[in-house]
Amino acid sequence: MITVEHLVKEFKVPIQKKGRFALFKNLLPGEYNIKRAVDDVSFTMEKGDIVGYIGKNGAGKSTTIKMLSGILQPTQGKVMVNGIEPSKNRIENAKQIGVVFGQKTQLWWDIPLIESYRLLKEIYQIDENKFKKNLDTYVSLLGLEEILEKPVRQMSLGQRVKSDIAAALLHDPSVLFLDEPTIGVDIISKKFLYDFILQINKEKQTTIILTTHDMADIEKLCSHLIIIDEGKVMYHGTLEEMMQKFGTTRYLLVKFASEAEDFYVPGAELIKSEVNTKLYSFNRLEISPSELITYIDQKHSVADLQIIETDIESIVRKLYEQN
Repeated sequence: MITVEHLVKEFKVPIQKKGRFALFKNLLPGEYNIKRAVDDVSFTMEKGDIVGYIGKNGAGKSTTIKMLSGILQPTQGKVMVNGIEPSKNRIENAKQIGVVFGQKTQLWWDIPLIESYRLLKEIYQIDENKFKKNLDTYVSLLGLEEILEKPVRQMSLGQRVKSDIAAALLHDPSVLFLDEPTIGVDIISKKFLYDFILQINKEKQTTIILTTHDMADIEKLCSHLIIIDEGKVMYHGTLEEMMQKFGTTRYLLVKFASEAEDFYVPGAELIKSEVNTKLYSFNRLEISPSELITYIDQKHSVADLQIIETDIESIVRKLYEQN
């Protein structure tokens, strides 16, 4: 479905002159540095995959998406989306993709939402029956009935994002790019979006690339993950593999039946202590939770306990620190 081979994108960054008349000198062509925004990136995606493409600001995420959507032409390397080279066949590629930017909209600001959808129908030359079927389905699933006659400028952020996602899917794209789709969206609207995206992916086998800073988006939606930093791929694999490989630290939260003094537990480190509650960290490859619990229970009577896994955000942060 999507093949990216040794992808490189470079930009020319002018060197700013200093000193007398610098303002005028900077208006003239001069020297420049080469900034490599994407550096030898390769990956493949199969039909129906949902892949999280994450990284810090400036890591190269949006530049990659723009090359996949045909907006930018690669400096080096090869991109194929469903058999089409995006930068050389932009119109054909546009017909098979949908794009949603969380902070931008493809809808017309001052006209009712339904009119934006009708305009998109003409732009994509969507068959009347398909248009009506898709519109009815998405309006129902996303709860858009009450805002179809409302101008986009009068919508809340959550309403606008849901409307944008519906707009991106009206022409049944085989690939959907979601760039920060839940930024600023409330928790209720996020739940709607998660359920909707998963349902569309399941029913239509839509391939989805998601860029986000919200690790909840990744956890709820993605089976695979690509982490990029300074234009290079740091990690490419399943979420489960990443948790197994890098999430070796676990936590044991113990609540004792009565007040308990701090005490040493072999294979664990006490990182938080209260009157009758202790939080220990341990390496799951070196010692099992049952061994810790057996030792602790011999010291003090345990009322309750909880094993806590390392969260995704902590693992990603650790990868960046190591990199």
